[in-house]
Amino acid sequence: MEEFFKTALELIEASEKHEVYRDAECINLIASEGLKSPAVKEMLRLTMDLESRYAEGENDLMGHVKRRYYQGQKYITVIENCVTDLMRMLFRCSWVDIRLVSGTHANLAVFKGLSLTTKSKKMVVTPLSAGAHISHDYTGLAGMVLGLENIEHAYSIRDMNIDPDKSAEIIRAAKPGIVTFGGSLFLFPHPVKELRDVAYEAGAYVVYDAAHVLGLIAGGVFQDPLREGADFITSSTHKTFPGPQGGVILADLRDERIEKAIKNVQFAVFPLSTSNTHLGRLPATGIAALELKIFGEMLAKQTVNNAQTAGQYLYENGLKVLGENQGFTMSHQLAVDVRDYGGGKRVAEELEKANIILNRNLLPYDDQNNREKPSGIRIGFQDVTRRGFAKDDIRYLCDLMLEVIRGKRKPDEVREDVIALRREHGEIKYGFQSLQEAMEHLQRSVKGI
Repeated sequence: MEEFFKTALELIEASEKHEVYRDAECINLIASEGLKSPAVKEMLRLTMDLESRYAEGENDLMGHVKRRYYQGQKYITVIENCVTDLMRMLFRCSWVDIRLVSGTHANLAVFKGLSLTTKSKKMVVTPLSAGAHISHDYTGLAGMVLGLENIEHAYSIRDMNIDPDKSAEIIRAAKPGIVTFGGSLFLFPHPVKELRDVAYEAGAYVVYDAAHVLGLIAGGVFQDPLREGADFITSSTHKTFPGPQGGVILADLRDERIEKAIKNVQFAVFPLSTSNTHLGRLPATGIAALELKIFGEMLAKQTVNNAQTAGQYLYENGLKVLGENQGFTMSHQLAVDVRDYGGGKRVAEELEKANIILNRNLLPYDDQNNREKPSGIRIGFQDVTRRGFAKDDIRYLCDLMLEVIRGKRKPDEVREDVIALRREHGEIKYGFQSLQEAMEHLQRSVKGI
């Protein structure tokens, strides 16, 4: 019994320490982690009862609640419908499903729903080695759970992107049911509009995994997948979209073909893959959508500017930043080859000692069977941008990183400078500082003031 209590005490202490360590003492450059505003955090705290509730059931072809199998739903229904509508209006589409609890869950539902629709087990995807998410791959959800057969897009290492001409030949030959774009290492817009007609001619639906770039899409600075020909967008809601952890699917109900697919995707959401849809996240997701409607363009532009500034600066100072011929990046991410400095694992661990948090990453030309020692690191700038970092801050941060990477200073020495830099940026920008501030803005907007 004493060991049980000690473990519980350790749990509480570690949780308290984590909040200080990662939120107040570290600079976060993980490309897959977002930063919530004070208003979004406040909304999460105010909706704790929702975390205990269930809302199983079916949705209509707008994504609104159609039928639920529990009582006590009158306000839950309003909440779900409002968040659905906010997402529909933000992304200018006619159908949204917000019941997904993660981006991987969104991929599961769409891949399953579309395989039911097409009766095909074939899916063309970006190679895992070139940045696809594990849920796209035959070694992950797509293959091991759904039994899909992966055929890989042709990929240009020079351009760090899908090769549209060669991929068109692959799609024509394979005649898949699904053609997938998007991923986790995602520097440049994928050739959706170049390949949509080829996909349609082959009988495939086009799926775009926007988990990393959804906030940039909302801000209008990356690409517009639905207008370029994607049938479905899948995404998480906690990377460049700065909400709580969760998932979403977007589509335009433009014809009978899409309607048939949406019905199968909805069936794959419920009853096939979910029961409790984690309702407590929904109101905060809606507030994040509101913030992107107001601040999203400024936030997206500054995020991309910061990533490009860092890419140019690191390159000028001797690092091998990929995508050089296209300006290093058009998203929130950079990919950097650090083989000359001990590889991605060593560099990420040394930077962690300095409280600079990023991840090691396989690069397209790496040995894919040696995942523990990749050549690269992946750097994301959405968190620091929301904390107010601009050009000079980014260059100074790069200087601190370079000192650690090159071994010019010990990580312990650099850590004090990192903590000081983090403390200079205590206010979260491009969002509301409280729910009251958000409500006052909405009331003025509604009144036309």
